[in-house]
This record gives sequence, structure tokens and C-alpha cells, in this order.
Amino acid sequence: MGREVKSAAKNPEMSAFSHARARALLVGMLASLGGGAITLAITLAITLVPRAALAADEPEAFARVVVDSAEMRSGPGVSYRVIYTAQRGETLAIDGRLGGGFWLRIVLPDGRIAYALGDEVQTFAVRPGEPDAPSRPGLFATPPLEGAHAGLAIVGGVLSIPIADGSTKAFGYLEARPSIVVHRTVTLDGFIGDALTADGAQIIYGGGATINFAPSWPVCPFLGIAGGGLAVRPNADSFVLKKQDLYMARAGGGILMALRGRILVRLEVTNMTLFDSESAKNAQTYSGGFGVYF
Repeated sequence: MGREVKSAAKNPEMSAFSHARARALLVGMLASLGGGAITLAITLAITLVPRAALAADEPEAFARVVVDSAEMRSGPGVSYRVIYTAQRGETLAIDGRLGGGFWLRIVLPDGRIAYALGDEVQTFAVRPGEPDAPSRPGLFATPPLEGAHAGLAIVGGVLSIPIADGSTKAFGYLEARPSIVVHRTVTLDGFIGDALTADGAQIIYGGGATINFAPSWPVCPFLGIAGGGLAVRPNADSFVLKKQDLYMARAGGGILMALRGRILVRLEVTNMTLFDSESAKNAQTYSGGFGVYF
């Protein structure tokens, strides 16, 4: 028996024959007992489990860049735009479906699909778990700041701010943040937001700069500073808000979590100093949302 097992392990055809023979015997015994539903369930289990195990051991295809830099394009041809530039030695996963002609369909580090010229890469295959085996992109990716020109984030959360009677009240808050990418570590940002209340409008607006401390990490911490203003426009019957136009200095920080497809999850906390010639007060925002760079 031990010799048969070792021989089957070395010979895939014998192993497949053994699986088939075992399936047939077990299904025959169950059928003789009349367990139709049980027979079906066991048959499926015996059929699918070996296939899943074999699929897990199948080698995966990768492409290694063998030129100084290789342009990855949005389609299989030089007329398509360049969406990523890979450097010599960089390894990229092959999508599993060939491109057209001399082009390979590959998966970029951020999960997007692109096409590489076959003459600029060397293909190879490795099995999962092998030493130094490259990995395919997962749910998380590096923030898409490299090569990006602009971005947009939509966040929502809570605005905590003093109101007319001097107490502090929390309002729902929604904000849009367009940005210009100066460098992968620095962006220039604008913002406009509004507190969600039936008492009137509290519009926050302005602009500033953000510093990204780890732009190559899937979770990137950042700090930002900004200036702008707050315009409060209460309804005629509101006793919660009063009309104001205040200057604003804003500072805060948070994290960017990068997902596949150049999508970002943004979590942020900021403090705002609101002031005019007669008074000053502090307010805070706690927000989270999604963004994209392009």
C-alpha cells in the first residue's frame, strides 16, 4: 500500500486514476443504499476537492522587465496611452489571457490591467509558496500617487462646532476635496463642505497642502494644513445658528488606504480655528470617504 501511494504521488496520471477508482467505488456503495441526495453531495466533494488542491499547486505566470524602462499601455499597441512605467528588474503578474500579437496582458501593482511589449519582458512561472516567489496584487495596493496628476475625494462625517448659545453641537458633514499632485509626497488641495442641518447652511471652504509620509505603503499617513473661511447662513426661524463670516486656519491628519483600481479610502481628523476681529473659536471634523487619483 505504501509503495502505491508513493508511486501515485510521483505519477500524476496514476494519482488521477486512483481518485477516479475511489470515486466510482464510493458512489456505487452509496447508490446501493439508495441515498440519492447523500450520493450527490459526496460525489461533488470527491470531485471538487482534488481539483481545488491541484489548482492551488498550479504555477503562476509573471513577467520581469529586462530593459531600463518599459511602458505599460492601456491596450495592445503603441497607439494606446502609457499608464505605468516599469523599471528594470520589476516583476509583474500576467493576467492569464494573452494580449494581441507581441503584447502581454499584465496586472499592475495597483490592480489595473495593462499591456507590455513582449520584447521588453521575460516571462517565467513559479508555484505559490516557493522561496522568493513574487506575489500577485491583492485587495490592497500602493497609493496611486506616482504618475498621478490630480485627484478627488468625497468624505462625510461629523462637524463639531460652537453654536449661537455658546454650547458645542455636532452636525452631519459632507465635503469634496479636489487636489493637484505636485509630487507623490505633496498635494495641493481645495475643499468645500457643508454641515447637514435643517437650521441653515454652514459652508466651509478653502485650500492648503498635504504631505504624504509613506507614499509607497498601502496604508499611508498624512498631515495637512489649510486656510479658508466659514460662511454661516441660518434660516429665518433658526435659534441655533447666527449669521457669520469667519476666517479659518485648519490643520489635521489621517491615513490613506489604497485599494485595487487606484481607489483610496481616506480617514481624517482636523481642527479648525475660526476667527474674526472680535472673537475666535475652535471646531473639529471627523470624516471618512473614498477618493481616486488619475
